[in-house]
Amino acid sequence: MKQTAVVICPGRGTYNKPELGVLGRHFTDKALLAHFDDMRRAQGQETLSELDGAPRYSVAKHTRGDNASALIYSATLGDFRAIDPEKVDVVAVTGNSMGWYSALACGGALTAEAGFEVVNTMGTLMQQSLIGGQLIYPFMDADWQPNPARKAELLALVAEIDGTGATLTLSIDLGGMLVLAGDETGLSAFENKVPVVQERFPMRLANHAGFHSHLQRPVAEAGRTRLAADLFRQPNLPMIDGRGQIWWPGACDLDALWDYTLGHQVTETYDFTKAVSQAAKEFAPDMFIVTGPGTTLGGAVAQCLILSKWDKLQDKASFQTSQREDPSLILMGIEDQRTRVT
Repeated sequence: MKQTAVVICPGRGTYNKPELGVLGRHFTDKALLAHFDDMRRAQGQETLSELDGAPRYSVAKHTRGDNASALIYSATLGDFRAIDPEKVDVVAVTGNSMGWYSALACGGALTAEAGFEVVNTMGTLMQQSLIGGQLIYPFMDADWQPNPARKAELLALVAEIDGTGATLTLSIDLGGMLVLAGDETGLSAFENKVPVVQERFPMRLANHAGFHSHLQRPVAEAGRTRLAADLFRQPNLPMIDGRGQIWWPGACDLDALWDYTLGHQVTETYDFTKAVSQAAKEFAPDMFIVTGPGTTLGGAVAQCLILSKWDKLQDKASFQTSQREDPSLILMGIEDQRTRVT
């Protein structure tokens, strides 16, 4: 029997060493990939085929905003198109951070080519500027128990540091994680005031600017200059943005959609937790499908569902039990899960 699904598009940090070659393996529209390559070549950039087909993965090269964004978008689009409509009825799309651009294309508000233009332009502008940076820190423990008091403590610390003349703000509300954006002074101050947890946090994110913060206003302005509102059109699927707002087919103010995408979405906090919670409550899907590349967004989605008390989930153990009995979270970056929906 066909199942309903909300599709979730991942953002930066998801094309890593294991994902090298993913476009060669899964992107079946070779003509479209060649067109993307031509668009890159026209900008004097290395093509996706060259990057994805490289003999080895390079952190310095593959995580750059001008390369990573285009690779991730293309992998996401390829996966979305691979979902079998005989098995799955996609009822809405959302995304994390840069994944909003992918969601626009998957939802039909941008053509595949227009989506690529938006992603490649914004990724390149981010890389050229590299204003500020990001780090990630959890407020949930390893058992994924909701801990609103700890989250409030950490956000109070962020506000305290930001008020000292440094810059530090919440970039992405990411399930049980806080992604922070700031300048070097702000990021360092936070690192010095919190304990190391799970042996790896606080973790700086390589080649990431201070996304979703006022530091990115120059990038937003440059993007609005280069990307016209007429790239956008009415979507064919509901799209849930980084505020939890739903953009409905046939009812979108396209100027407002352009304004949000190249304004608020770039310079203000991206509330991925609220987006997933809204998707769960508004559409009550049978499953959530996280497209590739990679699988790193899976834990955050599970944490978002726990925080929204979806399907009686309470912690990591209850989520794992649910997944064994009747999987409701499908990661297309895992082959045996991918085959359930393709």
